[in-house]
Amino acid sequence: MILKSMAVVLQIGSRTITEEEIVPLLANYQLLPKLVRELLIDQVVSSVECTPEELARACQQFYEQNQITSETVRQAWLKHHGTTLEQVEILATRRLKVEKFKQITWGHKLESCFLQRKAQLDRVVYSLIRTQDFGVAQELYFRIQAQEQSFAELAREYSQGPEAQTNGLIGPIELSNSRSEIGQMLSVSQPGQLWPPTRLGDWVVIVRLEKFIPAQLDEPMRQRLLHEMFVAWLSEQLQQMNSVRTFYTTATSAT
Repeated sequence: MILKSMAVVLQIGSRTITEEEIVPLLANYQLLPKLVRELLIDQVVSSVECTPEELARACQQFYEQNQITSETVRQAWLKHHGTTLEQVEILATRRLKVEKFKQITWGHKLESCFLQRKAQLDRVVYSLIRTQDFGVAQELYFRIQAQEQSFAELAREYSQGPEAQTNGLIGPIELSNSRSEIGQMLSVSQPGQLWPPTRLGDWVVIVRLEKFIPAQLDEPMRQRLLHEMFVAWLSEQLQQMNSVRTFYTTATSAT
């Protein structure tokens, strides 16, 4: 890829791309929204300051994540990606600034956000048997209840979903990611509690809670919540920009 000035902006092989073609091409390949998104991120993190130690650590982490372990490997990586050492340092610094921006903007809201969502973030391991025959489900329920056969054995033989391959076991899974009706059942269950056959749509299910794993505000959870708040904020900003652009386009067309 060769950068050129004036009318011709890019040359890729025998193809030359002019200034006038850039925006339509970005739109055609659905890259324009990504460009706008990245430019917006650049704007909001531009004022975030980092210490020299933080910058050096960010670059080192970038190299480790991309398995760049020597100068030879680094030069090969730069050539393969068509970039320079300075651009890599800018990219690594940008990631650091984004993380610091998240912490500055939403770090003080983490605990309240976690408490509001904890019930959805809690995880469970449960056993499931599903069938379309209520009579079969009832017979299986009585066998489990009487300990004639294990839940795992019956799930493997009779369950008609993919859980049959795991002896009926599902999880760990967040309650918010489980089917809403099953999630409601599990949220009020005690470990070992067996639910009688329950009709859910076309299926009849037997559910037993095996393990409850309460969510904790540890470092991975902090990073996840910060990222989710950042993504939600970014989506809102882009939506507002789109609304303004649509309004401007409509107003211009009307005149």
